Amino acid sequence: MQDDSLSMDEVEAEGAVSLPNKEVLSLLDVNANVDLGLDLAAPVDLAAAANLNVAAPIEASATANVLSPDAQAVGMASQHGLIDQGITGSATAHAPQHAGVSQSSSSGTSTGTTSAGSTAPATPATSAAPSSTSGGVDSLLNGGSLLDANVNLHANANLAAPIDGAVAANGNVAAPVDAAVGANVASPGAVSEAVAPQNVDIVQNLDHVSADATAAQAATVTQQ
Repeated sequence: MQDDSLSMDEVEAEGAVSLPNKEVLSLLDVNANVDLGLDLAAPVDLAAAANLNVAAPIEASATANVLSPDAQAVGMASQHGLIDQGITGSATAHAPQHAGVSQSSSSGTSTGTTSAGSTAPATPATSAAPSSTSGGVDSLLNGGSLLDANVNLHANANLAAPIDGAVAANGNVAAPVDAAVGANVASPGAVSEAVAPQNVDIVQNLDHVSADATAAQAATVTQQ
């Protein structure tokens, strides 16, 4: 009868690896880093209309005595102004916009059509980062996983922003400025006078006027 028992030398030559705790034992470990593709479309429609009457009469006087004993500094800025502003009219801004956008991410280079009709290349997709898999029985016995998958994905981004704008304005602006400045610097007994009289008659009229701004845009953007 054949003896299949192991000798002491054979037992001592054997190696052993302890299994990890049950709660940390995993057969499958998947680490997925997904950078999704973005399709962003921002059709912007702008319209502004205004009728403006602006009047800003400014009167200022400044005097100073610096290191000037017994000196006099006199500043006078008298202002008399009559401002009559009138606007009769309309400011109309229309910005109708019809935008149709169809986008889909891909790994290649896409093209887009600009408002002038020219074709420009879009930004190419970022190359995908390398993915890797590892594992096996040795990894499992040493606290790892039977299968360890590391996946990195980077997708493409398509951007489209058709913008439509219109601005119309009727404006009356009046800004009479009256200023006087006098100063004595290191001048004992000196006299400094600054006089700025101003008489302003401003009459502004915008009668039967109109400012019309129309920006009609029909944008169709297709990106792949």
